[in-house]
Amino acid sequence: MQKKFISNLALMVLLNLLVKPLAIFGIDATVQNRVGAEAYGIYFSLLNFSVLFNILLDFGINNFTTKNIAQSPSVATKYLGRVLTFRFVLFFFYAIVSYSIAFALGWNSYELYLLSFLVLNQFIITLIAYIRSYFGGLLLFKTDAFIGVLDRLLLILLCGAVLFLPVTDVPFKIEWFIWIQTICYALAFIIALILLFAKIGVPKLKYRPVFSYAIIRKSFPYALLILLMMIYTRVDSVMIERIHQEGKLQAGYYAQGFRLLSALFMFAMLFSNLLFPLFSKMFAKRQDVIPLLSTSAKLLVGTSIMIALVCFFNSEFILGLIYEADVVHSNTSFQLLMFSFIGMCSTVIFGTLLTAKGALRFLNIVSAIGIVVNIIINFYLIPLYGATGAAVATLMTQSTVSLIQFVYCMRILKLDFSFIVVGQFLLFISVIFGLSYFVRAESITVLAAILMISFLSMFLFKLIDLKALSATLKKAPKEEIETQ
Repeated sequence: MQKKFISNLALMVLLNLLVKPLAIFGIDATVQNRVGAEAYGIYFSLLNFSVLFNILLDFGINNFTTKNIAQSPSVATKYLGRVLTFRFVLFFFYAIVSYSIAFALGWNSYELYLLSFLVLNQFIITLIAYIRSYFGGLLLFKTDAFIGVLDRLLLILLCGAVLFLPVTDVPFKIEWFIWIQTICYALAFIIALILLFAKIGVPKLKYRPVFSYAIIRKSFPYALLILLMMIYTRVDSVMIERIHQEGKLQAGYYAQGFRLLSALFMFAMLFSNLLFPLFSKMFAKRQDVIPLLSTSAKLLVGTSIMIALVCFFNSEFILGLIYEADVVHSNTSFQLLMFSFIGMCSTVIFGTLLTAKGALRFLNIVSAIGIVVNIIINFYLIPLYGATGAAVATLMTQSTVSLIQFVYCMRILKLDFSFIVVGQFLLFISVIFGLSYFVRAESITVLAAILMISFLSMFLFKLIDLKALSATLKKAPKEEIETQ
């Protein structure tokens, strides 16, 4: 069963590595190059706004579905009709909240028009994620992995054709990108739905208020946590566009730096998906979580430090590989955002541990603190420094949240301060700092060499321990492996 777990995890990572970076840097970045920072800034701000309240479309339904379908596959069809109906009710509520706040923020008719498609896109994305939760619960791993990248694959094909083939003489417009996304999400949803119906049959749509209320009541603490985290992670671009004199342009600059951060964090979250069931099972069985915590923290936080330092010293070269213009304007914000990646990866480890332990009240309080810190710094710095000010706010917020979580985990797990681990990290940082400072990337080959040497240094200073990683995978309980 361990072999099955590793093979399916490898398939998921491989598909994400092949498709999503191409969609992010080959299509999304090219769109920004074609339409310009200002037009893309409008889209980026509206996109992040539409994501802010995405949890209102879910309320923990996907987790509820995966768990229950894995335990009782026979109830798959019974739940599907009820939940699909409930999702339309949630969409109505989500749309009202989104448009009410959008009107209050003063967006014009064109921006509200674009927002309409982005709101619809979020709904379809949530439906796709819901269907994937069935595939995961039914152990259809390959189908789940395929659907997980299908919309991006379609985007590469359709948007790539418009961008790179002579299909039109009209300059590319940002609304085209949004329309193509809607088409891709809709096609992916239809294909996923057909595959699911072929497996479990066509359900009857029924709305049961009692059933819906039970899901909301049970999932509310988790949903609140996701909402709070989403606000302090995504509100920056919205505030840039709204309160800076050149808001749309500055939001475009911010998007250039944020794009790589978002892509890297996507892979960090795959790590969280592996750790959560392991931590949960170990807490339930009163097993020692410290070895797993130590191994995962060294690996992920060490990798984030390596990436942050390499990107800091080679920021203009890296941005120049992706973008055709505005590299100088987005350089400082990119450097700061990459350092915030360290705090984000720390939160993936320690936040996942606390979630598995059931410390949702504490996590919600910390997330609320994160919102306050983020908004206060943004209100002060964005009018003065634009994208750079927002990047400072992100760095301060992520650092504050991750530090509080780390200290709390040290206390509740009664962890001793380890000078050996601190020494390992200090030596590792010294090597990466020196390497990145004295050897600057002037070509992709040199950049690859810097990253390779930096990665090998993690083995040298035992931040990656293959024996410990192997032992971690062997600890994965059979029932948890089967439901991933």
